[in-house]
Amino acid sequence: MRTGRQVSGFLLALAGAEAALAAEGMWMPGQAPALSARLREAGLALPPERLADLAAAPMGAIASLGGCSASFVSPQGLVATNHHCVLGSIQFNAREGRNLIRDGFLARTRSEELPAAPGTRVYVIEALDDVTAAMMTGVTPRLTGAARVRALEANRKAIIAACEAEPGRRCEVRSYFGGAQYWRQRMLEIRDVRLVHAPAGSVGNFGGEVDNWQWPRHTGDYSFYRAYVAPDGRPAAYAAENVPYVPRAHLKLANDDLKDGDFVLIAGFPGVTERFRTAAETEGWYGRIYPRQQRLLADYSALIARETQGEADRIAYASIKAGADNYAKKIAGQMAVARQFDLVGRKRASDARLGEWAARPEHRRTHALAISNYDSLAAEALAADEARLVNQTLNRAQLLNAARTLYRWANERMKPDSEREPGFQERDRQSVIDRLSVIDRRFVARIDRAILAQALAEVATLPPAQRNTALEARIAEIGLDRLYAGTRLTDQAERLAWLDRPVADFIASDDPFIQLAVAAYAQDMAAEARRKDLEGRLDAARVAWMGAVRAHAAAEGRLLYPDANGSLRFTFGHVRGRPTRDGEAWTAFTTAGGILAKDTGKDPFDSPPALLAALREGKWGPLGSASLGTLPVNFLSTTDITNGNSGSAVLNAKGELVGLAFDGTLEGMLSDWWFDEATTRTIAVDQRYMRFVMERVDGAAGLLAEMGVAP
Repeated sequence: MRTGRQVSGFLLALAGAEAALAAEGMWMPGQAPALSARLREAGLALPPERLADLAAAPMGAIASLGGCSASFVSPQGLVATNHHCVLGSIQFNAREGRNLIRDGFLARTRSEELPAAPGTRVYVIEALDDVTAAMMTGVTPRLTGAARVRALEANRKAIIAACEAEPGRRCEVRSYFGGAQYWRQRMLEIRDVRLVHAPAGSVGNFGGEVDNWQWPRHTGDYSFYRAYVAPDGRPAAYAAENVPYVPRAHLKLANDDLKDGDFVLIAGFPGVTERFRTAAETEGWYGRIYPRQQRLLADYSALIARETQGEADRIAYASIKAGADNYAKKIAGQMAVARQFDLVGRKRASDARLGEWAARPEHRRTHALAISNYDSLAAEALAADEARLVNQTLNRAQLLNAARTLYRWANERMKPDSEREPGFQERDRQSVIDRLSVIDRRFVARIDRAILAQALAEVATLPPAQRNTALEARIAEIGLDRLYAGTRLTDQAERLAWLDRPVADFIASDDPFIQLAVAAYAQDMAAEARRKDLEGRLDAARVAWMGAVRAHAAAEGRLLYPDANGSLRFTFGHVRGRPTRDGEAWTAFTTAGGILAKDTGKDPFDSPPALLAALREGKWGPLGSASLGTLPVNFLSTTDITNGNSGSAVLNAKGELVGLAFDGTLEGMLSDWWFDEATTRTIAVDQRYMRFVMERVDGAAGLLAEMGVAP
């Protein structure tokens, strides 16, 4: 195993001894055959080629929630994921006097299942296809700036439109290797999603922010949705007559004892990694953008904590605050570990190695020039990213964001659908409706006003050329008091009605938030035009630069995986703890005894009395681990994950479900930018603990029987 201070080649991607790097990689399913020897050596018992089959288990059972990962665990559409991934739906169905966040929820019959929050989807991957040739039609090396972006957008829209001609499908085209490849992801879009079961918050979020990104953990971070379709099997909106979706494959829960050192594989939808960033980009992000972003998130969370004044307020902003807290802590950890392990120094060494290769006579006119061109854009891109980060805080104010969205929709609706901006086509109408609808359950005018005031103060620190000064002037003219007192956008019916109104109605409106959207529009569009011009220049430079990176890897015999981009991936490694400080080490598992030791009876260490009683009784039955002699709760593995992997199925060598990934550790936060197997660990909830709580505490015997593991 490598130590934290060893420096290896670019990306640490399969260079050197294979065994030392077995855990690194967020692999595309189609790359599984090329990894056959490595997978077998690591311990996979399934034929490796099975991982490329999206119609069979295990990959055919993996689903996306559009921000979290999930998996089917029964033939009746039952979906397992993390508690924190369904928190928005728990919050949406909670109210004062019925605090589902605190108390949890169990539907004992299908009729008791609750509609998930508006916008909740279960996406079932049907195909992944290489569409690079179609995407690059008409996109020549001479095409740059906004013209390049427009050409790529037009090609992407045409590919998606053809793919979505089949009803009930949602298609995406994502770039890989910095735009060197494009793949189309065709998905069945299930729109009727219902909340089935969530444990009490003191189980699903045991330890709260104190334990977040920490080890040891004792968190039961699991919950269940159910996917429904129309009686004819097609995706449909919520309706009483809908029936559970029958997936092509579902996962079996493991009965074998998962032990320290065992092979595990994780399948899911990792969001974004930055392992192909240069040293200059890394230095800019860690020196400027991340520190500001972390502070903005911490200030946002602190404001919500100050302004919430009772159970109803806390319920309304629970999921928003949890998201801000989670990411703020992650960024803080990333920055600390980057300093400790000299991330920028490692990137410089990587860049130097690539540069030496590119400087060879046969590469100077191609790869060396590509590297130079890309580096020249780094500073410009950094300044634009920082300004955009700050300006986006204004859209935390939900009514302002709604008004700007509605006015943009009205302007885009004047164009042919194929020419409308992505996100504002007819295919996006329902998602816009969902976002506008959920405001009712996550909005308090007094708090929203404070959020807008905080954002305005932050934006004022930017130079005028980087701000929407017309918007700021109109807010100053109207005043925050009149802005909130005079609007009718607090009414859901009124918000939705604006989706079908023409631009002229917006211009003539006396609603103060609508007036803000109209005032902001011209400068919003000018800023977008500048962004697209830079994006187009960066895209062309990045494609050439990634050509150098890939050619260099090929020359060294290395197989690269693309940066995470929200598409289906798998990663594999082993259940394993790790040394920490001198004389100390993390064990691979936490157990029931740790919950009893941590419990204080006060938030965030206040387990339900029924759970404490069951743990003290100590009768584990078949759920106890023979190797541990007790009930396992959470476990560590060397697998390679990031945001978006939350809820991912953790599988054993036979492809059976052994847990759900839900977190990493602060020491491993470097992995978004640079993977280090010595420090990177995934935290998962052991399915045996999940089953124990469901059986002994929540009385969810029916769900366990449905999953084939009746108590």
